[in-house]
Amino acid sequence: MSGHNKWSKIKHKKAATDGVKSKIFSRYSKLITMESSKVNGDVTSPSLANVIERAKKESMPKDNIERAVKKGTESDAKNLIEVVFETYGPGGTAILISSITDNNNRTAPEIKNLLHKAGFELAAPGSASWAFTKTEDGYSPASPLKLSEADSEKLDGLIEALEAHEDVEAVYTSAEVE
Repeated sequence: MSGHNKWSKIKHKKAATDGVKSKIFSRYSKLITMESSKVNGDVTSPSLANVIERAKKESMPKDNIERAVKKGTESDAKNLIEVVFETYGPGGTAILISSITDNNNRTAPEIKNLLHKAGFELAAPGSASWAFTKTEDGYSPASPLKLSEADSEKLDGLIEALEAHEDVEAVYTSAEVE
């Protein structure tokens, strides 16, 4: 029975959950840094307070939040920009891809490549955004579209590929949620 202990049984599960948390925390860290640079570190501003509150709901540690706010007041944080890419997916579904990046010349081709691999292309700015209304948490579809089973599976695969990209913050679709 040598080599068998409780830690060896749970370390793989812990690694998987830690990886997911790490992705979530790094995305919120970018958001907090960007908002902090906009308001010059004022944590009482509504936009920064909202992002911090959402990060706390995801159990982001206080130290990480404070570090991201501080980083936002430094000069190199001014390079972070929010970019929204638009496309049409399976079944004519409008898709908005929200990302935060320090280099749009790197991110845009990477997003284009992910879409190309799935058989889709970037749309012109404004061509898909009409299908959404802006909310405080992002975007919601103005008129949800019902998808077939096959189109729904394709859309899920595309969303997974996009969300795996480190600069992508959120993916919004006009597909009807079941």
